Amino acid sequence: MNRKEGHQSLKQALNEFIESNKLQKGMDQIRVSEVWKASMGPGVSKYTTSVQLKGDTLYISLSSSVLREELSLGRTKIIDLLNEALGKELIQRLILR
Repeated sequence: MNRKEGHQSLKQALNEFIESNKLQKGMDQIRVSEVWKASMGPGVSKYTTSVQLKGDTLYISLSSSVLREELSLGRTKIIDLLNEALGKELIQRLILR
């Protein structure tokens, strides 16, 4: 958009930049990692060694096998919680390692 056509909000300009440079996947990866830490709290974050989003699958590596088993029982609830915090249905599967 050039100056003669009118003004554009910063949000619109950033969204266009992200879209035109195909940066959305990277932005989603960063956002998912932030949301995981915020949603799960410091107790779970302390045992989280890796958060990776590949496609619609979220891979979480944990250093505690007991915590891994406990979280696996609430897998669907965790997916719903994270998607709600993200504001979009980004995660379909959760793999705990």
